[in-house]
Amino acid sequence: MDIDSNQLETKAGLPAEAAVTYGEMMQAFEAFKAENDDRVAAIERRRPDVLNEEKVARIERRLDEMTLKAARPAIGRDNAVQSHDAREHKSAFDTYVRSGESAGLRALETKALSAGSAPDGGYLVPSEVEHEIGKRLAAISPIRSIAGVRAISANVYKKPFMTVGPATGWVGETAERTATTSPTLDELSFPAMELYAMPAASATLLEDSAVNIDEWIAQEVEQVFAAQEGTAFVAGDGDNKPRGFLDYDTVAEASWVWGKLGFIATGVDGGFPTAGPVDPLIDLVYALKAGYRQNAAFVMNRKTQSAIRKLKDEDGQYLWHPPAQAGGRASLLTFPVVEAEDMPEIDDDSFSVAFGDFNRGYLIVDRMGVRVLRDPYSAKPYVLFYTTKRVGGGVQNFDAIKLLKFAGP
Repeated sequence: MDIDSNQLETKAGLPAEAAVTYGEMMQAFEAFKAENDDRVAAIERRRPDVLNEEKVARIERRLDEMTLKAARPAIGRDNAVQSHDAREHKSAFDTYVRSGESAGLRALETKALSAGSAPDGGYLVPSEVEHEIGKRLAAISPIRSIAGVRAISANVYKKPFMTVGPATGWVGETAERTATTSPTLDELSFPAMELYAMPAASATLLEDSAVNIDEWIAQEVEQVFAAQEGTAFVAGDGDNKPRGFLDYDTVAEASWVWGKLGFIATGVDGGFPTAGPVDPLIDLVYALKAGYRQNAAFVMNRKTQSAIRKLKDEDGQYLWHPPAQAGGRASLLTFPVVEAEDMPEIDDDSFSVAFGDFNRGYLIVDRMGVRVLRDPYSAKPYVLFYTTKRVGGGVQNFDAIKLLKFAGP
């Protein structure tokens, strides 16, 4: 049974990607299971069928497309009533972007007594544009969609934590109490680094009053920001960028200590064991404490997901399941799967699967304020818009994220 994208009905007035339904998703998944079962049976009979292999690969690609389309959110604009100051800022910013006239923005910043807002550093975008960019990033940036996010006004966010807590215990009503020891505190530091994009616009676009400049800027920078953030949140080294969770020291879960991420080994270099291939994934799930499992998710890239999609449990049931509803995520062992292309592919000693409560385990800090500097000179006849925001990130709870290492014992 093959699935053709032409079988999907396009609903009136909606783009094709909006027509993916749960029934169509399940139809594709059932087709995949049937073809994959035939493929496995042929391999066991030592008579592999090339045509069958191609069908499985084709349906897998279709499943990937449908999963992505089903999870894509509809992003609209907020119609909240704006304050007078917000409308004034929006109007002045629109004038600056279209014509380069900055007197209105300078007057607003002087009125607000804002510091460090010289024209050489650009001007703050209206709050609704900043909100729109943030909303779009949360929708398309895989790690941002599950991590903890905090807005800051300074360049560094410092979070204290206790390495040794005060002594506690049970005691009788009239029994003698021993003196409690003072807690020992340490702190984690999350500096916000500058992320930039430089979209270009033609004079015709800027002169067109029908073009919504706020929407245009948000659309132009979202993909660039999301791609750079995604890489940094996974594997960034912390040098002028956020520190990714794979950049931290790792240790076998049996020897876990604070400051390192614990891992479970598959027992086989670069793959899953032939006998009990599901066992490492189950061990990974239960390496996480119960309090973190409630909000946990798997993180992997699409090739790793493709390999895991073929795994079955002892009863012959597939571990991977498609999204149960529009806007949902695929699931593995009942936990959602987040597809992050910056995760490494399966290889010897690779950490290709992460599992944890990223909301409590990984923190993203956004310094408030997105700036735009108009540059009409560097790329004539186009106008460049140097757009910057400050972002930081790092692990805030080393017990909330676990890794799967594709390595021998």
